[in-house]
Amino acid sequence: MVMIDLRRLRAFVVLAEEGHVTRAAERLGIQQPPLTRLLQGLEAELGVLLMHRMPRGVRPTEAGKVLLDEAKIILERANGVADMVHRAARGEQGRLAIGFTSSAALHPFVPKALRAFHESLPKLSVVLEEAGTAELVDALMHERLDAAFIRSPVGRTPGLRIDAVLEEPMLVALPVGHKLARDTASRLLLTELATEPFILYRRTAGPGLYDTILTACREAGFSPVVAQEAPRLTATLSLVAAGFGISLVPASMRRLGGDDIAYRAVAGSSKLIAPLLLAMRQTHPAPALAQFRGLVQRMTAEMRAANLADAAADRGNR
Repeated sequence: MVMIDLRRLRAFVVLAEEGHVTRAAERLGIQQPPLTRLLQGLEAELGVLLMHRMPRGVRPTEAGKVLLDEAKIILERANGVADMVHRAARGEQGRLAIGFTSSAALHPFVPKALRAFHESLPKLSVVLEEAGTAELVDALMHERLDAAFIRSPVGRTPGLRIDAVLEEPMLVALPVGHKLARDTASRLLLTELATEPFILYRRTAGPGLYDTILTACREAGFSPVVAQEAPRLTATLSLVAAGFGISLVPASMRRLGGDDIAYRAVAGSSKLIAPLLLAMRQTHPAPALAQFRGLVQRMTAEMRAANLADAAADRGNR
């Protein structure tokens, strides 16, 4: 197999374009003898004559014309490799696999962050995957995913880093026509749900939200009657709409709409909070992941600053 030296290829292309040894040497920033030796070395490597030597210059032979076309392509690719390597080192090129739970994807923050990241780094390939929290954590630990937006706190999982992104209140989801769905403008006492059949997100898939609901109900003085467990938070709403019971879901899930579900806020239950978290491995992040994490942190800081400003404005208007 012939291994062609890129220096010889570059010299050959410049020589073919200039058609003159002196001008080609000047363009390459070398003397004529080294340029002549580069051409002779390339011809010896390939075992063919590549240039016709004429009294007033040189021109490619038929073999040289074929090599010239291919050499330009090879040199362009070689130059591109260096650019790609540098972009990858800066986190601007490569592949990033990001997961999210179905309810996380419904919060405006997640699609906004993904869109902003794609617009800032269009050459980076982003692969998305939707699954439950337990599945996403497993994919992270086995390096099938680089990061994941999850809803459930996963405790002190060895090797996992968790960044808090935001928190939002949970709402009661009720079938339209339910006696408690009549006054959606007012807040509902949690104790009013004591005798209602609950439909909850399966604990094995998302223990955090499941435990949050049970703890809040017990602190209100009752143990909820869990009629059914659904594999996804979105599936709980389908069961609510069908009249199988009620549920407590993150407020952003009301964006799903639907004429068969009514939502009510809960009074005096500060513990009914649904977090949005960004999970990743604790190992030193690849440049692309570091870029994404930085973007999420900046957006989180901006959102919190805006919320503080809004709260201050509200206090000033009172």
